[in-house]
Amino acid sequence: MLHSPKLAILQSLDAMDKVQMEEVLTYIKGVLTQPERSVDHKALKKEAMKEIRQALRQERGKRNLSAAA
Repeated sequence: MLHSPKLAILQSLDAMDKVQMEEVLTYIKGVLTQPERSVDHKALKKEAMKEIRQALRQERGKRNLSAAA
């Protein structure tokens, strides 16, 4: 039986001791409170999202043409 990612995470947390849990929480807090990302990262993300939208539109157009045929 396959486990869901959520269940796997919960099982991993249950197997940890208190010190390990604190280290994981500290890491997560650090990731969530990182300073504002650079302008380059934002531009790269914006360009990537644009390309994803274009690809989705093209795929949707192909499916619509196939359905019409």
